[in-house]
Order: sequence, then C-alpha cells, then structure tokens
Amino acid sequence: MAEDQSSPAQVGIIVVAHADYGSAMLRTAEFILGTLSDCTSISVDIAQEVPETVRRLDDAAQRLDKGAGVIILTDMFGGTPTNLALSLLGNHHVEVVTGVNLPMLLKVFSSRTKSLEELAELAGEAGTRGIVVAGKMLRNKTRDKADKTDKSEKADKAGAQA
Repeated sequence: MAEDQSSPAQVGIIVVAHADYGSAMLRTAEFILGTLSDCTSISVDIAQEVPETVRRLDDAAQRLDKGAGVIILTDMFGGTPTNLALSLLGNHHVEVVTGVNLPMLLKVFSSRTKSLEELAELAGEAGTRGIVVAGKMLRNKTRDKADKTDKSEKADKAGAQA
C-alpha cells in the first residue's frame, strides 16, 4: 500500500542512555501505547568503544529522519550519552533533550507531528511536570481541604451569630 503523502512527517525518536535504560523505556512506552515506529534506543556502556557508539547514533539519526528531524532523549545532562548525542547537532536535524522519563517519552510519542523545536519544548515541560513529590502533594491537598473546611465553619458560625 502506498504511503499517504498528505500526512505530515513524524519526528524520529532516539533514546540514548546508560546500560539498558533506553530500551526499557521504549518497551514500557510500547506496553502503554502499542506498537511504535521510527524509534530506537542506543545503550552506552563500557563494552562499546566511543567511536562505535557515535557511528550507531549517526546511523540512527540518518535512518529515522523522514524529513521532520530527530529528537534525541538522553538520561542526564553531562553524562556520556548526552555528550555523544550533542556531537550530532552540527551534522543532523536533531534536538537533544536530557532527563528522559516516562511522561516525557509518552508526550513525545503522542506529539510527533509537531515541529522538532516545539516537540523538544513539550518534552521538557512534560518531563518536568512528571516529577512529583507525591507525599508532599497529598499532604498539601489534605491541608488545603482542612483549611477550606475551617474557613467554611467559621463563616457559618459568624453568620449564625449575626
């Protein structure tokens, strides 16, 4: 079957991370979203020579760029995966976003028809919003609810005394 030429090109996705973190993230995203396309992970570990890893990154960026560019999601700023990914900025239509987490990855997969630049911004926002200190948030909600109840009771008492 011929491809629909009217649909916009999707941004390719590469997850570059230490050990098997990237492949585990993609498997998890696929578990949630179903079959995924135009994506790959590249592991960075001591078993691979740096030039070989850079070659694999370069090959993946070429293969996954269908005209909209490639977003490269890395595990942490300053780490080897990010440093290697940054080497592609001058030679490919790529953007590198660090701190990959599942909310970020899911947002990227669900927004792939956006421009590469816009997708990178959305990825950063989703990644940040996905980080929550749950206990603190729940305690604050409980405290806020108690404060509203106290204010309501005080207003009722003041109304009854008037």
